Amino acid sequence: MPIEIMRPSLFEINTRAYLNELGKKLNKQASLDDVPDSLLLDLANKGFDFVWFLGVWQIGTVGKNVSRSTQAWQQSFVNCLPDLTPNDITGSPFAVQSYEVDSILGGDDSLARLRKRMNAFNLKLCLDFVPNHTAIDSPWVETNPDFYIHGTEADLQSQPENYIKIKLKASDQIFAYGRDPYFSGWPDTLQLNYFNSKFQTEMTTVLKKIASQCDALRCDMAMLVLSHVFKKTWTNQTSMGNRHFAEKDFWPIAIKEIKSAIPDFKFIAEAYWDLEWELQQQGFDYTYDKRLYDRLAHENAEAVNSHLHADWEYTRKMVRFLENHDEKRAAEVFFTEKQYAAALITFFAPGLLFFHEGQFEGWKKHASVHLNRRPKEESSTYLVTFYSQLLQILKKPDIKTSSYQILHARQPYENDCSFKQFVCALRVGRNDKANLAIVNYGPLQAQCFLPLPLPELNNKTIMLKDQLGPNNYERDGNKLTGEGLYLDMPPWGYHLFEIQF
Repeated sequence: MPIEIMRPSLFEINTRAYLNELGKKLNKQASLDDVPDSLLLDLANKGFDFVWFLGVWQIGTVGKNVSRSTQAWQQSFVNCLPDLTPNDITGSPFAVQSYEVDSILGGDDSLARLRKRMNAFNLKLCLDFVPNHTAIDSPWVETNPDFYIHGTEADLQSQPENYIKIKLKASDQIFAYGRDPYFSGWPDTLQLNYFNSKFQTEMTTVLKKIASQCDALRCDMAMLVLSHVFKKTWTNQTSMGNRHFAEKDFWPIAIKEIKSAIPDFKFIAEAYWDLEWELQQQGFDYTYDKRLYDRLAHENAEAVNSHLHADWEYTRKMVRFLENHDEKRAAEVFFTEKQYAAALITFFAPGLLFFHEGQFEGWKKHASVHLNRRPKEESSTYLVTFYSQLLQILKKPDIKTSSYQILHARQPYENDCSFKQFVCALRVGRNDKANLAIVNYGPLQAQCFLPLPLPELNNKTIMLKDQLGPNNYERDGNKLTGEGLYLDMPPWGYHLFEIQF
């Protein structure tokens, strides 16, 4: 079994909402300089390696106004904040006007000071990069309009949801909104033109500047700029300004340039449509694992096991999560017992472990990133306690650096198919310790035998110490490696056993 050298963990903070709440406590406009060392110490003590401060870049006036006036978005805002006011709507952090830290958050110098303080706690800074589009009031719109996809009057008339006419100094021009090919355009953004090699060179320069300010980047909708995806979306356009036509993919060249200067820099791709492997091959260190999330939320243990059997080089680069700012809250999707089970499966798996602000507390309201305020919610004592225990276990060296193997439960009795509900995995470290995660991921009581591929247990009496439960179990090592550990577990039941050889 290959050894996973490190399983990093990342914690996402909605910067504008967090600083708004902090400012009310401090009775002032809070900046990144006001992020307390106590928060950084707490995250370090929980074992986090990276902290993602979402949305620090400059949001323009146009983006803010679009967020405040787009009727299709207002209902979701009100669902989150029934007492919504215009000042609560600050615009989408993915409609970036410029890659400079918003002055209201303290500017670039404030970010640099925060990063220095984070480093003192061995925490690394993760920020956003939005490759597909910019804000409508980006300086490039005036200085380099050929950096964008353009349309015709006919496009504007037939697809007003995808195009906009903008008055420039030289003339009026029609631009395409930034978009995912399966949905209408985002009306606070303009689509960048990856057919243009001059633009790609300039975008790489921007990326270098951003990379000098942090230790990792979460790249928004990274698959949209893959050359074959981009061509499929935009080759029907006739006004692309593509006189500097680019044949090469953006990511391999840009990532190589960054990593040649900063070898330890990490690129994290938000990725969908089964394009994770391709993005990994183009240089990404980690790619979102939306499929595991979907299978845990909507399918069964057999589907989960099938997914976790993926090739090692692929699976060790996946980003494992139960919620993030794009998804519903985990406490809304998973009832408490199911969330315990799903969390153990998710965060015991290989890859980067991704947690979201409010997840530990069991918050249920999904707050739009367009808002700088969110509702106050009660915390779940049960979830806070569970995640506190889990995080302390996950940061142990024998779990953080270890091998990983999915185990197969065996049918205990004829006609008993409940064994198919089990998801079981083993981690073996370098210090004569193993950790065994066992989950009955199903709605019924389930039984199985689970053989352990650990010959070191033979001819010994073995203690199974449950790190997430009150009980320890003494078992014969020969039986554990032979017929297997017998399990009879309630719906959504789980164990995380530490085994000393």
